[in-house]
Amino acid sequence: MDTIPARTTEELLRLRKRHVNPTLSVAYREPLKIVRGAGAWLYDESGRGYLDMVNNVCHVGHCHPRVVAAGQQQMARLNTNTRYLHDNLVEYALRLTATLPEPLSVVFFTNSGSEANDLALRLVQAHVRARGAVVVDHAYHGNLSSLIELSPYKFNGKGGQGKPAHVEVAQMPDSYRGPCRDAAAAGTYYAGAVDAAVARLAGRGQRAGVFLCESLLGCGGQIVLPQGYLAASYAAVRAAGGLCLADEVQVGFGRAGDHFWAFQQQGVVPDIVTLGKPIGNGHPMGAVVTTPEIAASFVSGMEYFNTFGGNPVSCAIALAVLEVIAEEGLQQQAAEVGAFLQDGLRSLQQAYEPIGDVRGCGLFIGAEIVTDRASRAPDRTLARAIVEQMKDRQVLLSTDGPDDNVLKIKPPLVFSRDNAAEFLHKLAEVLALLRPA
Repeated sequence: MDTIPARTTEELLRLRKRHVNPTLSVAYREPLKIVRGAGAWLYDESGRGYLDMVNNVCHVGHCHPRVVAAGQQQMARLNTNTRYLHDNLVEYALRLTATLPEPLSVVFFTNSGSEANDLALRLVQAHVRARGAVVVDHAYHGNLSSLIELSPYKFNGKGGQGKPAHVEVAQMPDSYRGPCRDAAAAGTYYAGAVDAAVARLAGRGQRAGVFLCESLLGCGGQIVLPQGYLAASYAAVRAAGGLCLADEVQVGFGRAGDHFWAFQQQGVVPDIVTLGKPIGNGHPMGAVVTTPEIAASFVSGMEYFNTFGGNPVSCAIALAVLEVIAEEGLQQQAAEVGAFLQDGLRSLQQAYEPIGDVRGCGLFIGAEIVTDRASRAPDRTLARAIVEQMKDRQVLLSTDGPDDNVLKIKPPLVFSRDNAAEFLHKLAEVLALLRPA
C-alpha cells in the first residue's frame, strides 16, 4: 500500500468538510491530530502527549500490547463467521456469562453497542409482544433509527423529531438539581416517574414492553442512580408485564469499581444486558446477554445471523480484555484511583465555588460546574473554558449533561494515581486562572 500522505491540520479539516459526513464534529476549538496511543495517553503528530480522561472505549488502555497481540495472532490464523465451530466463541460466552448473575446466561454477538440495543428490542418484542417503551430523560442508547426513537438526547435535541407515540420519558433521577435532593427518599421518588410513564402508556392503550436505562447515566451528566431506584422501577415495569434492560455499553467491565457491572450497585438483576465499547478495547464488538426463557422466545424460525458478530478475531480480543482486567487488577484500580480522584475534586470544591457537585463511582465521575452553589445554575461557558484550558495543559476532558456543564471523567482503567494527581494539580491551576478562590 502506498504511504498515506501526512497532511496538515488545515488540509485535513478542508478535506473532511468536502468529503466526510458533514454532521460529524471535532473536539476542541483547535482540533488535535492524534496519531498514536499508549495506556492512558494519546500523542499528536509532534509527539506531544495528552492524558486521556474521556476515552471509555479503550478500556484497558490504548493499544494494550496483550490485546493487540491477541488480535494479530488470530487474524493471521483465521477469521470467519459463526456458522463454523470455533473455540473462541464458546470460550468467550462462558467467561462473559461467568461474570453475570443467574439467569443471565445466553449471549448474542453484535458489532457495536447500538446493534446490541437494537437486537435487545427485538428480543423484548418477541417475548412480551409489546412495543411501548419507557426511557430516562436525556438518555442516549445508540445511532440506529430504532434507538434514536428511544433517546431523548437525540429526539428532543437539535434536528430531532420529538417523542414517538410508543415512548414515554421518565424524569432523570438527578439528586443534585432535580426536585428531590434527599438521598434517602430519591430512589423511591424518581422511580415514581417510571411508574407514571408506564401508566401514561396504558392510558393510551399501550403496554410497556421495556424499561431501558443505563446503569449509570452518561449523557445525563455522569449521574449515579439513587439507591433503590432500579429495584422500584423494575418492579413497576414488571408488574405491567414488561422487561428491564440494563444498558452497560459505557459503564460495564469493572469501571464502577466495587462491582464488575454497574447495575449490581442497585442490587437488581435485569432481564437483558447490553454491552459494547469496552468489550473489545476499541475493536468493534458488542453483545446482548439474556435469560434462556427470553432467548427461547426469539426462536421463531427466522435465523439471527450477524456476519461479523462473534468472529474468531473479535472473540480473541475480547478474551484478552477480560484477562487483562483480572490479571492487572483493573477493577480494584478503578475503585482506588476513582476514590482518590473524588477526594481531590471535593478538596478543590471547598476552594472553588463553581464546583457545585462531585459524584461518581470508580472511574465514572462527574464534576458539575455552576454559577453559584445557592442557585445551582449551570455554567456551560465556564465548563467549556475549563476543558479548553486543560487541553492546553495536555489533559483531555469533555462535558455532558442536559446543560453541557458537567465535566465528564471516564479514562481508561489503566489510569493511575499519579495520572490523577497530575490532573488535579492542573485543574487547580485552571480554576485559579478562571475563577480565583
